[in-house]
Amino acid sequence: MTKRGRDVRLRTIDLFCGGGGSSWGAKAAGAEIVRGIDAWDLAARTYESNFGEGRGVTLRMEENTRPAVLGDIGPIDLILASPECTHHTCARGNRPRDEGSRLTANYIINFAEDLKPRWMVLENVIHMRGWQGYEALLGKLRGLGYHVRDQILDAADFGVPQGRRRLFLLCDNVHLPLPVRPIAGGPRTVKEHILLDPTGTWRSRPLVTDKRASGTLERAGRAIQALGRGVPFLIVYYGSDGSGGWQPLDRPIRTLTTLDRFGLVTWQGDTPMLRMLQVPELRRAMGFDDGYVLPHGSRRDRIRLLGNGVCPPVMEAIIRSMTTTNCAFMAAE
Repeated sequence: MTKRGRDVRLRTIDLFCGGGGSSWGAKAAGAEIVRGIDAWDLAARTYESNFGEGRGVTLRMEENTRPAVLGDIGPIDLILASPECTHHTCARGNRPRDEGSRLTANYIINFAEDLKPRWMVLENVIHMRGWQGYEALLGKLRGLGYHVRDQILDAADFGVPQGRRRLFLLCDNVHLPLPVRPIAGGPRTVKEHILLDPTGTWRSRPLVTDKRASGTLERAGRAIQALGRGVPFLIVYYGSDGSGGWQPLDRPIRTLTTLDRFGLVTWQGDTPMLRMLQVPELRRAMGFDDGYVLPHGSRRDRIRLLGNGVCPPVMEAIIRSMTTTNCAFMAAE
């Protein structure tokens, strides 16, 4: 709802939209999706497949990019943005950071200046707080009249079967947004909310073979030693996070990345079997419902889209919280 009337939906654009996780959540909260912009053509096409023809725009935003490139899109109430995060995250280890990538967060300012939306939500990895340009970005947003709350939210607190902590900047040009509160109801687990084929018959192969990497067998061995034989579990590739390279199924999955990192071990009698989690399962792990489609690209492309995304239930909760605050504000007037 906006000052243009309580029956008007929040007209929304999504910058650095990826496959549209933020927009999917905002739409569930009542937003009208106007455009999504991404430099990756496959992401823009996926966005169009989910939000309608003409709504996905392939465009590499630059320092001087302004909303006029989109044509006459009419008034905008809400800007969503997930600027590049690769060069903020600790996942890069000691590899050099690209300051140009980090500065993409500032490109949003041009859109805020020209469109003057009531609300904006910026999402990124929590390590963005340590970026030397972070305070300057906050200063620019406040200089435009926005009250800004920065809040770290874990997707597992919003009904998503995944532990995924991200930073959100909640911006409102009328008053400071209230903190977003977790949704009641305990964490969702891998076993109950992600697996579509728990028996392991979906592309499952014997775990122990001559061609299996020794590291994989070591991870599995640690899990079997801890759980006992006959108990299913996940092998976690690309970093063990100090947990031995595996996790049980009775908790949320660990953070999805752009890599194919989760293998499911099940049992046929006393024989352990292994398969990778499939794209529909990873889609569930991100909190998407079955209406969301990934019709373009290879398996690797679709996993990359999901791993770069925003969990829709988190964004839905954010938008509901911000607009509910607005209702109370309007009623008080």
